[in-house]
Amino acid sequence: MLGWLTVARAQSNVVGHASDFMSVEYYPAPNQQQVKSRLSGAEAQPLPGGLLAIKQLKLETFGPDGKSEIVVQAPECLYDQLGGTASSPGRLQVQYQEGKIRVEGEGFLWRQTDSFLTISNRISTVLEFGAGRMN
Repeated sequence: MLGWLTVARAQSNVVGHASDFMSVEYYPAPNQQQVKSRLSGAEAQPLPGGLLAIKQLKLETFGPDGKSEIVVQAPECLYDQLGGTASSPGRLQVQYQEGKIRVEGEGFLWRQTDSFLTISNRISTVLEFGAGRMN
């Protein structure tokens, strides 16, 4: 087992099962030091075709200023390292604006190239305004 693993999208570095998996994408110049997205998981198991089966997915996106934008969590997903996509038919939870906007659903596709998230089924949204809550 590997203790820490970072995978660049253009490479396939995973040889065997990994724990504490992470894949990071950076902004282009002039913000090349700033993380654009970070996909991590408790475990990653390589599959044929450059796919990884990831357990306990956490996907985070950040603005060019470094502030957290969106946090996505799911029990598992398939990550296509070369294509830069993550998908699952299972459930997921999305938090935006520090949890003031929460979305849950089943089935998703995330495209790393344009940070586009599609949620397929059973979508529910919770919006919190001040002391109240709106479903």
